[in-house]
Amino acid sequence: MAVRSALLSLFVVLAACHASSAPSPDAPSVTEVGPPVAEREATKLELHGTVLDDPYAWLANAEDPRTRAYLEAENAYAEATLAPTQALQTELYDEILGHLVEDDSSVPTPDGPFVYYMRTEKGRPYAIVCRRPRDRANDAAAEQIVIDINTLAKGHEYFDLGSASADDDHRRFVTGTDTVGDERYTLRVLDTKTGQWEPDEIENTDGSSEWFADGQRFAYVVLDELTRGYEVRVHRLGTPVAEDRVLLTEPDPAFSFAVGKTRSDRFIMASLVSHTTTEVHVIDAQDPEAPPRRFAPRRSGVEYYLEHQGDWLYVHTNEDALNFAIHRAPLDDWSRQRWEPFVPHDPNVYLTGLEPFSDHVVISRRKGGQAQLMVHRVADGQQHVIEMPEPVYAVYFAANAEMETSKLRFFYESMVTPGSVIDYDMNSRERVELKRMPVRGYDAAQYATERISATAPDGTAIPISIVYKTPLDRDGSRPVLLEGYGAYGSVQEPSFSASRLALLDRGVVYAKAHVRGGGELGRGWYEDGKLERKTNTFTDFIACAEHLVAEQITAPERLAIYGGSAGGLLIGAVLNMRPELFGAAVADVPFVDVVNTMLDESLPLTASEWEEWGDPRTKAGFDLLRSYSPYDNVSEQGYPPLLVLAGWSDPRVGYWEPAKWVARLRTKKTDTAPLLLVTNMNAGHQGASGRYGWIREVARNWAFVLDHVAVAR
Repeated sequence: MAVRSALLSLFVVLAACHASSAPSPDAPSVTEVGPPVAEREATKLELHGTVLDDPYAWLANAEDPRTRAYLEAENAYAEATLAPTQALQTELYDEILGHLVEDDSSVPTPDGPFVYYMRTEKGRPYAIVCRRPRDRANDAAAEQIVIDINTLAKGHEYFDLGSASADDDHRRFVTGTDTVGDERYTLRVLDTKTGQWEPDEIENTDGSSEWFADGQRFAYVVLDELTRGYEVRVHRLGTPVAEDRVLLTEPDPAFSFAVGKTRSDRFIMASLVSHTTTEVHVIDAQDPEAPPRRFAPRRSGVEYYLEHQGDWLYVHTNEDALNFAIHRAPLDDWSRQRWEPFVPHDPNVYLTGLEPFSDHVVISRRKGGQAQLMVHRVADGQQHVIEMPEPVYAVYFAANAEMETSKLRFFYESMVTPGSVIDYDMNSRERVELKRMPVRGYDAAQYATERISATAPDGTAIPISIVYKTPLDRDGSRPVLLEGYGAYGSVQEPSFSASRLALLDRGVVYAKAHVRGGGELGRGWYEDGKLERKTNTFTDFIACAEHLVAEQITAPERLAIYGGSAGGLLIGAVLNMRPELFGAAVADVPFVDVVNTMLDESLPLTASEWEEWGDPRTKAGFDLLRSYSPYDNVSEQGYPPLLVLAGWSDPRVGYWEPAKWVARLRTKKTDTAPLLLVTNMNAGHQGASGRYGWIREVARNWAFVLDHVAVAR
């Protein structure tokens, strides 16, 4: 089975040096003019009887020299304003780094003739992909370095190895690399026998690839000008890229291709995905010349995902099943009437995925807001849920590269338990903890986690996961950092974070608000926080903040909030609605210019996002988005201290969205609280890459929070 990017990401900390660019000669001096003030240009749009005033639209023009000058002035102003926290930033950096074991290695994963693992070395920001022959799995001298990401990253301010996919013989790897942060990856092929890179190089891809069994050809996805995967092609080694065969093309801008292999390696699945609908084309990995076969035609609102085991395709679908069901379709006849029920729909159980093995199928699911793994024995249908040691935790599939085994590997953690890799025997139900993430100087007994609940305005109970250093005196004195997201059905798991200890050790209570729009309590939880019900996300978050205050865990002046991307939209919306409730805020690559972005079909993702947010080309969609768009609802009122983060190469949330929002806030807000914009001029949506730079950015963000909401340290 191919080595997946999930294996790479397990031990690669996504981080990198936040390299500051020197201000351009035209950038105004911070000491001379104070906070930068963006120029205003009359830009008006009349739509549905309403005039939209967008005086900072010019900032979206990256070619305008004023744009870079303004962003550099903001960066300089932020650096000068944060200068008094520099000692604290250094202290936090040293603490976070001190918790890490810099020379570390992941648990080896058996895959064909090798075991694969990742290791890191002190002083080097990226991981190294390694392997050993299976019969010498414990012999350190047998190590083969497959890819040293540090070597590939040399000379690049930003670097992301998006994938590394091995052929069936494990001789060649296709890698996808992004050196800008715009999520456009270049595919290259490494021959591990010679140690040389093949001349084949394919630009403008989504970074993924899947080999055919012949070891000479692989399928990949090509991006259009909107960073949408619009085409699946096949490349044959040694042939011109211009001659690559086109397998599938999709004209609908709401859909994007993704390719992935079944766990059996028998099929390559080319999946067309929108936010509400899927269509899968099955490609025979053993016959590169065979045409793809569509499994089932797309139907609006129907999602399905496929896996393979023996004579069956497993169909994980929401067809007539809000929380999904699982069926089996025989390989020789996929017609709907031949499907067999495997796991029926349960309105109280949200089925989120499955991994088939030779004799078992493991289903990931959520019940009562808690993740679970259920083992199904194929021979007799016997089922059991794997027991976990804590009441509130997170559990995920780990790297399960092979099917012919009774052992399931999963990853377990909680807000007080560092991540652990566990092998679980699905027959005997015995478990072995192979490794727990080492955290220097950490004593779990000093910390506690719990799940509490707030009540939304409509009476819905909203879960909140909290972690803190004991004891917790409920006298309102503790600072709190409350995080939220609430979009796309994404789940905010109660996970562990070593970097978070720097906050907890200073008395901060860290909280995650599991607001509607996420998927924590099932598909209905997601549906109740999107489109015309989107404001539930914001009022849920406010209810969580109010609950933390009412329970005397904190007070408004000591309550900081954080959110990124769609979570940044959440931060912007609640700041407009209830600014007095918060003592500080961090908005990371925030999606705040909602109306203008959803009107601009030339931007990546816009057309596909209408299903999530609404289409402002209609009056109903326009009125909905305009009712909460943070940029359009900035008002003349006081706002708490605010740190806003952006990425120059961000293809998901253009840097101009946070820049325009900050510019408008500067002219509207009536207070003197700090308002800072930091744009990473060498990265995109994910921020910097490489662990040391990532730690520096976290230290800066934590210092900002502590400076404004923490009690005396």
